Amino acid sequence: MSTVTSHNPKAAPVSATQQAKALLNPLNLHWAGVALLALVNLYLVAHMIFLWRSASNYNADAMDQQRITLHTAEIAALPLRGLDAKLASSTNEADEFSHQRLPASDSDVAAEIGALVKKQGVRLTRASYQSAPVLVGSSAELTEVRIDTTLTGDYRPLVQLINSFERDKMFFVILGETLTGQQSGTVSLRLRLKTYERRSAMQATPASARLPLGEGQSATSGNATAGGAR
Repeated sequence: MSTVTSHNPKAAPVSATQQAKALLNPLNLHWAGVALLALVNLYLVAHMIFLWRSASNYNADAMDQQRITLHTAEIAALPLRGLDAKLASSTNEADEFSHQRLPASDSDVAAEIGALVKKQGVRLTRASYQSAPVLVGSSAELTEVRIDTTLTGDYRPLVQLINSFERDKMFFVILGETLTGQQSGTVSLRLRLKTYERRSAMQATPASARLPLGEGQSATSGNATAGGAR
């Protein structure tokens, strides 16, 4: 009687290549593609949401900036409202000042100085004049007239004369004053002042033709001499 022995051989090991081939079957590749597409779609959706929010915030900031700019421009434009009327009013006031307080000629200046000197009872012993145009080329061109005078008299009348020039209806600007002598006696005053003549071009007599007053001339005769020389 013979004995039959059964032999169970071990299964052959599966290689990595075979495992990879088993995994890379069509079904698995299909699901991997679906998962990849899903990830790409999620990324695109998230990116679109981010861009939409950024655009919304940018538009809001831009609108706020535009509102601020508009409000600033409105505030800056406030002083310009009614500018035409303001310019017209200022022009009228300037014309009124010019006609009421600025002399029209050299003789007007000399006559006014003589009248003020005579009113205070002092003596005008010397007067010289220098003229120069200002605001040349503009519609408001004037002639600046500088006057250098020497006067003698009592202290109080000379001080009152200075005040008279400052308050006179004709526009005078006192540039300097020098008093010499005692307050109790005769005092000499050097008074330098200026005014402006309302004309478009120089019409004054040249400085060389403006003769100073002679020593010892009275206020009345001095004014007449100055007016004749000018």
